[in-house]
Amino acid sequence: MPPTTNMELTMNEDTILLAHGSGGKLSHDLVQQTLVPLLSNPLLDRLDDCAVFDLSGRLAFTTDSYVVSPIFFPGGDIGKLAVCGTVNDLAMSGARPLYLTLSFVIEEGFALGGLKQIVASIREAAAEAGVKVVAGDTKVVNRGGADGIFINTSGIGLVPHGVDISGANARPGDKVILSGPVGDHGVAVMSRRQGLEFSVPVDSDCAPLNHLVAEMLGASPNIHCLRDPTRGGLVSSLNELAQQSGVGIRIEEARVPVREAVQAACELLGFDPLYVANEGKLVAVVAPEDAERVLAAMKGNRYGAQAAIIGEVTAQHPGRVVMKTLLGASRLLDMLVGELLPRIC
Repeated sequence: MPPTTNMELTMNEDTILLAHGSGGKLSHDLVQQTLVPLLSNPLLDRLDDCAVFDLSGRLAFTTDSYVVSPIFFPGGDIGKLAVCGTVNDLAMSGARPLYLTLSFVIEEGFALGGLKQIVASIREAAAEAGVKVVAGDTKVVNRGGADGIFINTSGIGLVPHGVDISGANARPGDKVILSGPVGDHGVAVMSRRQGLEFSVPVDSDCAPLNHLVAEMLGASPNIHCLRDPTRGGLVSSLNELAQQSGVGIRIEEARVPVREAVQAACELLGFDPLYVANEGKLVAVVAPEDAERVLAAMKGNRYGAQAAIIGEVTAQHPGRVVMKTLLGASRLLDMLVGELLPRIC
């Protein structure tokens, strides 16, 4: 194959070329002109092969990959999702997120304008969360090899002294608190994917929750478990906590907040909102004597304004989740089997 000419590069300057992943001039220009200016900070601007920084204390570390389809959806995009998802994973251990790494796998032909929009979303989400992107990588694959763009992240944070949050810490009598309405993200992504329009638009709840968690810990250190109910929704997260702790969890359907538009969309599509993904909600298991104080702190934060105590931990039916329905009956809530909504995050 003959080498790419400068004219061809000029003609295709608005899309990603395989040459952008070659390690040569186009790779250099992509990093210097598109990525670094939007994410600039002293650690990243050095452009070394790794970031070097000082940390002391208990560390939390996580990694994740994002392959959402469509890439842009009501209320966010894959860039915002990548930052919020990683920040929230750290926050669920009580950690204060500090630094992220960011790696792109981009399909040849992807619009450069779309990439800039994604990086701008990353910058905004990182600024809101108070974290810095300090290292990254970019790879370009042939057409059809990545479905537009995939993002991989890693994150590191500090766990405050005295904080011990784990899925294995739930105890009978603990209260279960949900930070707000469920199902927004999954319905928003599915509506865009299927070209559906609702009388009341549904936006993704994608948001960084680390400041909310910090305020909850300020109200009480007796938070035993935290979990962000992403894939598999609220029910899958509750089942994970029940199994990790060897306890039962009982919730009340009437107490679980669901937006009317989301409920209507789920009825139309045949989904149960309790199993639909969220990207800006959390479930907390809290000592009973501190539950109301933690709830009040949550309600003072915009990401917890609609928080509610939805149930409690019990010694009965260990490893299982049971719901009291609107009709007063008891319903066993099994963990999701298979994928309700694929490519949701």
